[in-house]
Amino acid sequence: MMQQYLEVGKITNVHGIMGEVRVQPWADSPQYLCQFKTLYVDKGHFPVKVERARVHKNMVILKLEGLTDVSSALSMKNAILYIDRKDANLPEGSFFLADIYGLEARDAETGAVLGTIADILTLPASNVYVIRGGEREIMVPAVPQFIAETNVDGGYVRINMMEGL
Repeated sequence: MMQQYLEVGKITNVHGIMGEVRVQPWADSPQYLCQFKTLYVDKGHFPVKVERARVHKNMVILKLEGLTDVSSALSMKNAILYIDRKDANLPEGSFFLADIYGLEARDAETGAVLGTIADILTLPASNVYVIRGGEREIMVPAVPQFIAETNVDGGYVRINMMEGL
């Protein structure tokens, strides 16, 4: 089942003296986080309005409603931020990484089940899917050469198995 609220970043510190916070974004690009007018805080998913958002050195600087000074902003340090899935506009064919955990991994040529996606390593060059539950653990770069199809609704990923993989 797809989660309604998705983690998008963590407040790491304050920024300046006017109640702004620095956020480490957990998205393909920091700009993605700047589009949301409402974010949700921690496990209780308490809504908070975004007054301003900008990117600064690969971090997102947010001015959140109710944070007016350093001490109020400091109270949010280490908070995890979420978005509501219905507020996100993904391009056609895109998906959230949270949606592919647990998908069945299949050999694109034979259809054999290789296991399930148990972890995703986010590396500078590309993400790497860690597949467990089959004969052995397999690590597959999430690039078109290896990923033939990602079908979130169907519950599977088809992988082009190559020698040495």
